[in-house]
Amino acid sequence: MILLDTHAFVWLMEGDAKITKNKKLVGLIEKNIPTQTIFVSEISAWEIAMLESKGRIKLNEPIEDWLEQAFSAPGIKSINLTPKIIVDSVNLPGKFHADPSDRLIVSTSRLLGAELITADKEIIRYSKSGYLKVFRFV
Repeated sequence: MILLDTHAFVWLMEGDAKITKNKKLVGLIEKNIPTQTIFVSEISAWEIAMLESKGRIKLNEPIEDWLEQAFSAPGIKSINLTPKIIVDSVNLPGKFHADPSDRLIVSTSRLLGAELITADKEIIRYSKSGYLKVFRFV
C-alpha cells in the first residue's frame, strides 16, 4: 500500500514525466491499482485547490472537475482526516517542520503503515530518522 504526497498525486494524474519515466515507481503504482491501495489524503484536495487558486499550478480543467476525476481514478482511495491522524500530526516524533499539510500527510502514512511517495526534501530528511517509510523520486 502506498500514499501519494500531493505533488506526486498531481504529477500522476497529469501524466508528468517525473512519474511516468520512473519504471520502479510506475511498477509500484500499477501493483497497487487492482487492490485499491493507492491512498491520497483528503488534505491533498485542499492543497491542490489552494495551489490552483494562487496560480502555482495549472490544471487541464476546472478544479472541481479535476478533483472529482482524480479522486475517482482507478486504484485511488481517499483517506479521511480522522481525529487520530490530526492528533498524531501535532505530536510527530523527532524534528519535523511546521507545514500542516505535510504533517497530516506524514501522519496518515505512519498510521496506515503505507509507503509515502514523495520528492519533498523535508519529508525525505525526516524519513531518515526511521519514523516513516518513503519512496523517493526525482
